[in-house]
Amino acid sequence: MGAQVRSSRRALSWSAELALVGAGGEPVDLWRTISSHGVADLPPNRIDEDARTLEVTLRVPRGRPRTVAVAQGPAGKARVTVLGPAPSPQLAEALLERVRHVLRLDEDLSAFYERIRDDPDLSWAAAGAGRMVRSATVFEDVVKTIATTNCTWSATVRMVGALVEHLGEPADGAPSDGTYGRAFPTPTAMAEASEAFYRDVVRAGYRSAYFRSLAVSVAEGELDLEELGSGSREDISDAEAMERLLALPGVGPYAAAHMMMLLGRYSPLILDSWTRPKYARLNGRKASDAGIQRRFRRYGPYAGLAFWLYLTRDWVED
Repeated sequence: MGAQVRSSRRALSWSAELALVGAGGEPVDLWRTISSHGVADLPPNRIDEDARTLEVTLRVPRGRPRTVAVAQGPAGKARVTVLGPAPSPQLAEALLERVRHVLRLDEDLSAFYERIRDDPDLSWAAAGAGRMVRSATVFEDVVKTIATTNCTWSATVRMVGALVEHLGEPADGAPSDGTYGRAFPTPTAMAEASEAFYRDVVRAGYRSAYFRSLAVSVAEGELDLEELGSGSREDISDAEAMERLLALPGVGPYAAAHMMMLLGRYSPLILDSWTRPKYARLNGRKASDAGIQRRFRRYGPYAGLAFWLYLTRDWVED
C-alpha cells in the first residue's frame, strides 16, 4: 500500500491505495461494489456516477469525523483520498480499515464464485461482483433499512438526510448545513432527540417510535447490534440472526432479509415490490415467491445473493 499527499481544490488531502482483493484472493469489481444496492447512496454516503466515486464521512477513534473518497486507482487497486488536513499515520490506518470494512474487503466470496463460474445466468459475477457495501456500523444499516419500509424512495432520502443533517457530527471543513460532511448519528444522539424531532423534522411517521426505541436500547447497552456483524456463523447461526432481526422494532420479513444481505448472510431472498416485478420482467412471466425460492435454492447459502445479482446485472454495463 502506497500513500502520498496531494492538493485538491477543496483542501489538502492525503491518498493511499488499497488492493481490490477479497479475503479468499478473489477479484473485487469496485464500481459494481459501490453500485451494489440503493442504500449505499444514502447519507453520509454520496455516489458520483460520472466520476464513479464513493464519498463517505466516517467517525474515528479520536477527533472529529473525516470524509473520504474512494475511486478506481491503478489496475486492481482503489484510491482512497482523505479530504482535509493530512491525517496522522495512526488516523490514516484507522480510516483505511473503515474503508476496507465498508467495501467488505474482509469477506471471502471465492466459494460463491466457484459455484457460478459455469453458470449461464451468473458467471459474469465471478469477475468481482457481489460485494454489498455496508455502513460503518450495523446500527446505521438497521436505521436506514427501517427508513426504506412502506414508503417512496424520496421519503427514505428525506428521513435519513434529516437524521444526518441535524444529529450527525460534522467533519473538518463540512458545510454549515446540509447532509454532506456529517457522520451518521450515534445511538446516543438519536436516543436524546425528542419525539417531536422525529415527528416534525424527520417526518418519520410511525417509524418515529421505532427509531427512538432502537437508539435507546443500543445507547443504554440493552441491545448489541454490532455482534450481528462481527459474530461468525458458529457463534450466531443464520436462523438466530434472522430471529434477532425480526425482534427489532420496525423490522419485518423484508427488512430482515435486507439486513441479512448487509450482514453477509445470503441465504434469504429479498422479496418486495421492486424485486418481484423485476424478476417477472427478466424471467418473462410472473412467479410465486415459492417458485422464485425454488429456482435459487441450488445456490445454497448464497441463494439471496444469486437472486440479487440476477436482478441487478443491468445496473452496471458489462
